[in-house]
Amino acid sequence: MEQEPVVAPRPARRRGLWLSVAAAAVVLLTAGGFVTFGLARSVPAPQIVQTVPRTYAIPGAAPVLPWPKAGQATVEIDGLGRVGTFGGSRPVPIASVAKVMTAYLILRDHPLGLDDDGPTLTVSAEEAAAYPSQLASGESVVRVTAGEVLTERQALVALLLPSANNIAHILARWDAGDKAAFVTKMNQAAAQLGMASTHYTDPSGLEAATVSTAADQVILGRLAMQMPVFAQIVALPQAALPVVGQVSNVNTQLYQDGIIGIKTGSTDEAGGCLLFAAEISAEGHRFKVIGVVLGPGPNMTDAFEASRRLIQASSGLLHRYRVVGAGDVVATVRGPMGRSTTLAPSGDVSVLGWPGLTYRVETLGSVRGRIAAGAGVGTLKLTASGTAVTAALQATHTLKPPSRWERITHV
Repeated sequence: MEQEPVVAPRPARRRGLWLSVAAAAVVLLTAGGFVTFGLARSVPAPQIVQTVPRTYAIPGAAPVLPWPKAGQATVEIDGLGRVGTFGGSRPVPIASVAKVMTAYLILRDHPLGLDDDGPTLTVSAEEAAAYPSQLASGESVVRVTAGEVLTERQALVALLLPSANNIAHILARWDAGDKAAFVTKMNQAAAQLGMASTHYTDPSGLEAATVSTAADQVILGRLAMQMPVFAQIVALPQAALPVVGQVSNVNTQLYQDGIIGIKTGSTDEAGGCLLFAAEISAEGHRFKVIGVVLGPGPNMTDAFEASRRLIQASSGLLHRYRVVGAGDVVATVRGPMGRSTTLAPSGDVSVLGWPGLTYRVETLGSVRGRIAAGAGVGTLKLTASGTAVTAALQATHTLKPPSRWERITHV
């Protein structure tokens, strides 16, 4: 009996099958290569994550200043913050301290350089005729004549040194056309500056309805002293003016206890008032104390004495405090695949201030590529008001970026 021959598979079909499998593999690999390339691009960059609190409050009991027994007072260290306030927040008359806003607006809208005299203004016949009655009523004024020409600088000197009420009104008319329009500007500026408890009814402060608080006036005092011409004028002990001649600064405490300005004020309703700026030294740095006392007593002697005590107490407030020590971890760099390193300053980081003063704490910077141990990565920044302390941060461990294969497989 004959056996049927065994038929072997056709080579062409087997080859075709393997070719099909190979082709599918190529397509799969190609598609996989495309997909994994996209996945590699999606791996996020390392991020700096802060591990210390967002604020640092200097430890200890907050200082208690020698506040006056009456009236209101506020003290701040320019660039650091408010030390304290006393006497509540009820608006009270501020007398000629109101002239700081008048001068602020004139310089804001008609800026002067330190060596400039500025445009001129002419005293009207009506303004000159009002002088005798103003003087007879006991107002603080300077003699003017009809047709007298004053430069802007001279008018500001007359406003701020001898505290001339009539010059306040002349400046208001020159700037805004009349008193009412200028008073509107004064109140608009107060609102813009955050002086919520302040209301002006006249440019000189003679009217008892012109009221504010110690806290509000410190805001204005700080900003006014940042105007170079304003600071220059209020630091003058005396100056010469047309017609009236030599005038003296009514701030008789100028250059005592570091005082460098800014404005006195006194009426029966307001009592003695003083908005002051004084320079102090601490830990090798110069700082400016901005403060105000409103009505601690019936006359300027009371205001001067209250201010002197506050300035002297403020001079001993500032000390250095260590916030972070060398090597203390303040942040972590978190990379893909669970890799990370920590960041720390190479030296101690300290700030100036007093117990209770709060600094904002930030870690800044970005990370790219490989990070070697000891390499600078980012910055630690501590901020209080206008003062900032920064320190470079270093990586404590090496952080390598993932390889391409790791990026492909990290899904």
